[in-house]
Amino acid sequence: MSNDSNTCVIIAGATGLVGKEVMSTLVSQPSIHTLYSLSRRALSEVSDPHNKIIPIIDAELSIHDWDEQKPSPNIGFICLGTTLKQAGSKEALRKVDVELVCKVAQQMKMIGVKRLAVVSSLGANASSSSHYLACKGHMEKNIEKMGFDEVVFARPGPLAGQREKPRTDEKIIQSVFKIIRPIMLGRFANFVPVAAQDVAKAMIYQVFSYQEEPIIYLHRNEMMNLLAHYD
Repeated sequence: MSNDSNTCVIIAGATGLVGKEVMSTLVSQPSIHTLYSLSRRALSEVSDPHNKIIPIIDAELSIHDWDEQKPSPNIGFICLGTTLKQAGSKEALRKVDVELVCKVAQQMKMIGVKRLAVVSSLGANASSSSHYLACKGHMEKNIEKMGFDEVVFARPGPLAGQREKPRTDEKIIQSVFKIIRPIMLGRFANFVPVAAQDVAKAMIYQVFSYQEEPIIYLHRNEMMNLLAHYD
């Protein structure tokens, strides 16, 4: 992570499973001066003893009337997403996983973000027969065209962690993988549930590494390699 004590970051979705871990990790870093939190509601359970967090609360996750006198964030994290069950329809899912995420990314770019990390999904592909994975794929393609210096797409499989509203499908998958984990090797290891904290830390390590590749995809294997290198 940069030694510059003036580093400014913006996070969208810090009330969610991965976003909360990103915020909790960054708020304790001496190199981070300011943390903007773009969310629909106030943060909870995140200790901020040095008053680094500046909330931007908006029902539509829109950034209105940005004050140019404020510190400008150069690094952004987008930890937004839903499921078909939560959204209620395919169109509603697309509005969140594609339209909302891309709108937030564009807004972040307009206020100064140059390096962006986004939570996507294992199997993201615009041509996928799965509507969920196709949406993730379209989101990635749209953001790739926005001209960021670097975009990191985290592509975890099932997430392990405690949600405010647990997803039944993730709980079942986690139970099954506990049994078959010993035989999940090589590329199949990407399907093993990964802790939300590990996803968050891997995104942070990658986006702060300042490599020259403009687009980077992090699957579980790459995440574990990053953690082994930096932890």
